[in-house]
This record gives sequence, C-alpha cells and structure tokens, in this order.
Amino acid sequence: MEKTTVLIPSISCDQCVMNIKNKLIELDGVSEVVGDPVSKIVTVVWQAPNTLDKINSKLNEIYYPAL
Repeated sequence: MEKTTVLIPSISCDQCVMNIKNKLIELDGVSEVVGDPVSKIVTVVWQAPNTLDKINSKLNEIYYPAL
C-alpha cells in the first residue's frame, strides 16, 4: 500500500473534503481518504492498479488540483 499526502489550496470546508473523498474512493485501489479543511491537507491510501498520476488526474478533473 502507498500513502500520499497532498496540499489542496481550494479546500474551504468539510463539504469540499467530502466531495474529494467520495470521488477518490471510487477509484480502484483507493482504500482511505482523510482530509482537513483547515490545513487543506488530504491523505490518500492506495494500491495498484491505482497510481499517483491517476489520483492527481481525478483531483484536477473535480477542480481540486493538488500542489
């Protein structure tokens, strides 16, 4: 399993975190998504067949690009 922590500046509330979680958890291999609207940090736990590129692509697609 891989664990990735990203900064997402466009997070402004708990609903943003929930939207991100709901979309990322749909990806094959993603087992956990935890976010904090105050720090704007999201942690994703994942494994193959997923990749960090796929996670970042999904974040861009839902208008929450990671830095």
